[in-house]
Amino acid sequence: MINKLTIIGVGLIGGSLARALRRANAVTTLVGAGRHREQLEIARKLGVVDAVETDLARACQDSELVVLAVPLGAIRPVLEQIAPALSANTIVTDVGSAKGSVVADAEQVFHGLPANFVPGHPIAGTEQSGVEASFAELFDQRRVILTPGATTSPAAVQTVRRLWEAAGADVMEMSVAHHDAVLAATSHLPHMLAYALVDSLARQDDSQEIFDYAAGGFRDFTRIASSDPQMWHDICLANRDALVESLERFTADLHALTDAIRRQDSQQLLEIFSHAKQRRDDFCQ
Repeated sequence: MINKLTIIGVGLIGGSLARALRRANAVTTLVGAGRHREQLEIARKLGVVDAVETDLARACQDSELVVLAVPLGAIRPVLEQIAPALSANTIVTDVGSAKGSVVADAEQVFHGLPANFVPGHPIAGTEQSGVEASFAELFDQRRVILTPGATTSPAAVQTVRRLWEAAGADVMEMSVAHHDAVLAATSHLPHMLAYALVDSLARQDDSQEIFDYAAGGFRDFTRIASSDPQMWHDICLANRDALVESLERFTADLHALTDAIRRQDSQQLLEIFSHAKQRRDDFCQ
């Protein structure tokens, strides 16, 4: 059991982690930290955390483990604020969707990746945001990817692994570069497509009529376009190279599909659709 754990950023992910750990009786004291006192008080009143603090360094004092659940663009300034309060034994992890930028930020602040810094990413979430949307079951049977470096302490990795397992997750490890490439294709690209489609349709002259007659498929496909814009802005910039590569690959495939429709190439259309259906069905089994 962890005696004191500090979560900086008690929103959907941070709040859900706190709820899951409380469900598992894995932490004695949960401290929620952030910039906005009113949001932190909501988390406290909901019973998500035991105490709240807007002074990030003070919040981390005597903590065995600190979880950074803030947007990627806030990682470096948060690390700069808490660095003086971290003891040699304090373990720090994060929940960011891109790992290369997080590692670079940590190396910049600490002049090298600390042995007790364990980059992590839970593959879970909803289009909602805020602590009010958090729930203890968010990570149940979901994957969490850890991307420790060559100098990362195995004991620190094991502690973070046990933390996420207590929250109900399945934990795996991979390299930073592999994580960012995989997530660019499987998570970041779909969000870009949803945002781009909704924005494109909203700019058309008859946009209101388009949305009035949109069916369930449109709602399902574009659900993730309701996600936090600031978070996805930060992800785009943090994982730029891998995301651009995925976008360019998809753009080429989309051009090929457009050309097949233009040429009324029945065989190619059936091949594309049949292949996509088979892979989607295999994935959902």
